[in-house]
Amino acid sequence: MSARVLHALLAALLLAFTTPVIAFEPIEFRSEAEEERYRGLLHQLRCVMCQNQSLADSPADIAGDLRMQVLELVREGRSDAEIRAFLVERYGEFILYQPPVSRATWLLWFGPGLVLLAGAVMVVMTVRRKSAGAARKPVPPAAEDEQEW
Repeated sequence: MSARVLHALLAALLLAFTTPVIAFEPIEFRSEAEEERYRGLLHQLRCVMCQNQSLADSPADIAGDLRMQVLELVREGRSDAEIRAFLVERYGEFILYQPPVSRATWLLWFGPGLVLLAGAVMVVMTVRRKSAGAARKPVPPAAEDEQEW
């Protein structure tokens, strides 16, 4: 193989194992309060595509669009509650990291506690059953050679 072919193979190999660098566009904020509010909202909202990342962390294109939309709404003077309500209306309660307790989210909020409680009940019942079984078990009589005279 020639050196040229080796260089091409090495370059292709290096490119295959690199990840793209995602840079968010820098935003010029009007004040520190606006920046804090904007960043706080982004951490409360979930990316609708990535599902397990906040809008602040998501590299998805739709997350970038939503970040810009949140900034526009902040600059329009809308309250945090109005911004969340606007996004929930468009994308559903899934976009909120902490959805309100309602009929639709009851299992989400209380399900883990119910599973934990059911597990604790099963452990207690198993322990009681085993200890009751051990108490009822008859003691075998001692063998003749083991009996004391």
